[in-house]
Amino acid sequence: MHRGMEAIPLNWHEQIINLLGERIVVVDRDGIILYINEAYCEFLGTTVVDAINRPVQDVIENTRMHIVAKTGQKELAAVHPINGSEMVANRFPLIVDGEIVGALGTVMFRNPEEWRMYKTKIQNLAEELKYYKTKVEKELKSKYHFHDLIGNSASFLAAKKLAERISASNSSVLLTGESGTGKELFAHAIHNDSGRSTLPFVAINCASIPEHLLESELFGYDEGAFTGAKRGGKKGQFEVANNGTLFLDEIGDMPLSMQSKLLRVLQEKEVQRVGGQKSIPIDVRIIAATHRDLEKMVEEGKFRQDLYYRLNVIKIEIPPLRKRKADIPLISMTLLKKMEGKFFRRRIELSTEVEQRLMQHTWPGNIRELENVLERAINVLDGKMIDIYHLPLYLRDQELVASQMNETNTVMKDPLVNKQLPIPSLKDTLAKVEKEAILQALAVTNGNKQDAAKLLEIGKTSFYEKCKLHDIK
Repeated sequence: MHRGMEAIPLNWHEQIINLLGERIVVVDRDGIILYINEAYCEFLGTTVVDAINRPVQDVIENTRMHIVAKTGQKELAAVHPINGSEMVANRFPLIVDGEIVGALGTVMFRNPEEWRMYKTKIQNLAEELKYYKTKVEKELKSKYHFHDLIGNSASFLAAKKLAERISASNSSVLLTGESGTGKELFAHAIHNDSGRSTLPFVAINCASIPEHLLESELFGYDEGAFTGAKRGGKKGQFEVANNGTLFLDEIGDMPLSMQSKLLRVLQEKEVQRVGGQKSIPIDVRIIAATHRDLEKMVEEGKFRQDLYYRLNVIKIEIPPLRKRKADIPLISMTLLKKMEGKFFRRRIELSTEVEQRLMQHTWPGNIRELENVLERAINVLDGKMIDIYHLPLYLRDQELVASQMNETNTVMKDPLVNKQLPIPSLKDTLAKVEKEAILQALAVTNGNKQDAAKLLEIGKTSFYEKCKLHDIK
């Protein structure tokens, strides 16, 4: 049974009230003091015994407690002159069964010094907030330009030239390519080369935001839209990006319900906040990116055809690293130069053997994987030359795996040996290949299981189950 205040012993009440509000006074409907705590009496230069049962205006200078007890109108943060200085008071009517029975008064600040102390604290918080606001606004600027997109291979140059040519347009752009190919860098460069370059560049990863938060993140919400909604509501990223560019990364991971809402915004050029009634006009250029096959998803009913056409006005396909291996030395040197400042190193080089090994690898994680490999190498580097033993194990073992495969092929070609060879079951063979693929994906993502699952294009739950099955920690 819920007992409320009755569960608290009576002799606790006084202490609780004193702790909750430093200075408290309670009057009845006629303004007679029914309760006043010691802290308030001390401040007034009187005692509880002398103050109790007396009209409030006889005890507290310039009081309005008796007025609030009559009008029923609360007075918040009221400046109250007392004892030759000013304090800040709150006054509340007490209503029981719909009738005004009295009033409660509390003192927030006893003197100007206390008020100044609080004001200083608030001022410091306001300045800190301003600092972070400025920092966030700076981060809304795009960081990369076309000269940051490195490569001389024909397929890459074709993608780069097309991106440069369409930068000035306001049409939607769809960037396609595997994870780690540099789709976000292309989006930054397109914005920086456009007429919107001085205006906001806002990036949203549709895969990393939970489905139930995506709508309020994109479109914002009004005050009271849901429990915990911020006072005054919140701007969505469409409003933040107004007149600039909105980069929707991993658009293929956007739920179907959200796809229809996004399409409406793109068609109507206006947003409606969650829980809001009015439409807010917006002018935003959309750059979307995905590593998924959207055309196939449209066929399977997993992606809206009308939204696909709306986004796919200009399609730029960014080639994977394995299809432009000639660019690997140049990209590697650019990445190393970028990392030199971070690691306080100068003139780091790749040995010929390392360069060849990097050229042999298929790079399922593309440039992101290459960057991880080089950063790992710098961390274990003593001198200035990255050698084969500085590379991660899976790259060092490539030669060994290749020679083992050659040996196996030779043995399999020998009909006499072939008869004696125990052939593993298909299940065992597939399990071995699956385990190797998982280990390689984890190596590429530096042990990040969520990214590894994305790389292998399987669900997170399925990936964790397979790790458990193959005893991969």
